[in-house]
Amino acid sequence: MSMKRTNVYADPEDLAIIKEAAKRRGISEAEIIRQGIHLAAMANRVWDEPLFSRTFEGAGRTPSKREVRDTVADAVRRGTESGTAA
Repeated sequence: MSMKRTNVYADPEDLAIIKEAAKRRGISEAEIIRQGIHLAAMANRVWDEPLFSRTFEGAGRTPSKREVRDTVADAVRRGTESGTAA
């Protein structure tokens, strides 16, 4: 993986915590900082598509717990009958 160098300012207290964690985990301080940058990048990413881009046919209401349980049980039963369930 290609990386690019950058400079950032950090609180001395945060740097001390990173130094301690790096020593405890046996990895470099830079690796902990890279992990933090990745987490921040992913938390602020804007996705091109919504998480649920497909729509599903339904009754237009939230199913009851019993309906969900019965539907799942039917699906498991069908899978078991066809030999596809584990």
